[in-house]
Amino acid sequence: MGLYLNPNADAFQLGLNSEIYVDKSLVLAELNKLACTQGNFICMSRPRRFGKSMVGNLISAYYSKGCDTRSIFSQMKIGQTPDYDKYLNKLNVIKLDLNGWYQRSIQGNRTKHLLTDIHKALACEFKEEFPTLKFSNNNTLDQCILKVYAKLGEKFVIIIDEYDVLVRENVSQDLFDSYLSFLNGLFKDTTLRPALALAYITGIMPIVRDKVQSKLNEFSEYTMLRPRQFAGMIGFTEEEVKDLCEKYHVDFDECLRWYDGYQMSDNVKVCNPLSVINTLSSGEFDNYWLTTGSFEALRERILMDYEGMRQDVIKMISGESVPVNVLKFQNTLQSINSKDNVFTYLIHLGYLCYNRKDKTCHIPNEEVRIEWINSIEDSSDYTQVMKVINASKRLLDDTINGNEEAVARALNAAHTEVTSPLTYNDEHCFQSAICLAYFYANTRYTLIKELPTGKGYADLVLVPYLPNIPAMVVELKHNKSTESALGQIKAKNYHEALNLYYDNLLFVGINYDEKTKEHTCKIERFVKE
Repeated sequence: MGLYLNPNADAFQLGLNSEIYVDKSLVLAELNKLACTQGNFICMSRPRRFGKSMVGNLISAYYSKGCDTRSIFSQMKIGQTPDYDKYLNKLNVIKLDLNGWYQRSIQGNRTKHLLTDIHKALACEFKEEFPTLKFSNNNTLDQCILKVYAKLGEKFVIIIDEYDVLVRENVSQDLFDSYLSFLNGLFKDTTLRPALALAYITGIMPIVRDKVQSKLNEFSEYTMLRPRQFAGMIGFTEEEVKDLCEKYHVDFDECLRWYDGYQMSDNVKVCNPLSVINTLSSGEFDNYWLTTGSFEALRERILMDYEGMRQDVIKMISGESVPVNVLKFQNTLQSINSKDNVFTYLIHLGYLCYNRKDKTCHIPNEEVRIEWINSIEDSSDYTQVMKVINASKRLLDDTINGNEEAVARALNAAHTEVTSPLTYNDEHCFQSAICLAYFYANTRYTLIKELPTGKGYADLVLVPYLPNIPAMVVELKHNKSTESALGQIKAKNYHEALNLYYDNLLFVGINYDEKTKEHTCKIERFVKE
């Protein structure tokens, strides 16, 4: 048993000892299917604080010969599957936290010796673990593995957490070349391949195409864009969050509104585990995203205005989805030279969610949307947008109070400050601007666009999740009248989906006149006949 070679299960046990722990052990069932096959090289990329390291500790504790975890895993979900112990504590595990190594090398002023230090540390542990074999301090990790396999026939599992840290950081060319040599020795040597039962590397970014792909082209990638069978294995699924909310007496729907939205597959959505745990522990819904440390990455990218990106940012902040081509991104910061590349990068960081069906992206939840607002708050490019957002509380109050003229004036301001006349005449841009104007309503309501109800689709419905405030049905018209908007709400029975709010329901008709560039508004309280 060593720190890096055949480690014990202490890191895994720390997680188990936590008050809140979600059993993700079924990831092992999927990995066992891939172990000792041609598909046994796996790269798992997820945003920060999504549980990558926790899963890495679980994988190590399962495979490592350095511990006996049968009594633990037999009680977990993996223990209920056939042949759950196929590889249980039967393989040599090498576990490296590359970010930890890198940070220690900076503190010790040994960054140029980073890879040499890793090789030496592992060589020392190989001497202790395999005393019948001869190793020198100059043996590289791949040479040590090959010697054990050649003499004893024993196989290895390699786990590297944050494999991409030296790709993301501005390291010297010498260090980067040493890293490429390290990867080449482990994963490109065909003689060594049979000795590796499994290779599992994690990072924030997928494999970088123009730098390390040639060294890692044997790896199958499971990303935020294509997680495949691992869709629900990292992050908390909605079902897991529901169970936790029931246990801790937390509003499940509100928890989803704050932290859900990462559509990993047709059937699987996940939440950021760190934020959910913080909410369950504190009992407060809040923005915990700042602790991920990537705020500046968001700010730097969205302040760019590639191909009119600013207008798409406004749409997404207002709740819209926008098209994105995720195929062009090279997975490097240097390749971020277009709107599509910016949005794809932000998908990998967790600031956007990708919809594979219609190839669009959107802001996943309330917590992340707050981060977007924080990022543009002090930017001169978004001054007018912030004016609209800051005025949105007054607009909501005026709507509830039936102040029709004030509502019309506020919508006029939102129109002229965030859109052009040409785009505003488009129905979706009109709706987007209205949603942005009602930005503050997100703190009180769930905003639903094109809600199927009655005999058609209501343009915008505001469903309260706080008590004692009215629900609203909003109908938008171009070059017609507010009376026709209200008439359509009534004629098509748009209120049917809100029967729980019949005693507190508002109809809001809004018309925009293209000639005068003016909005008019009419508000009526629903009266049940």
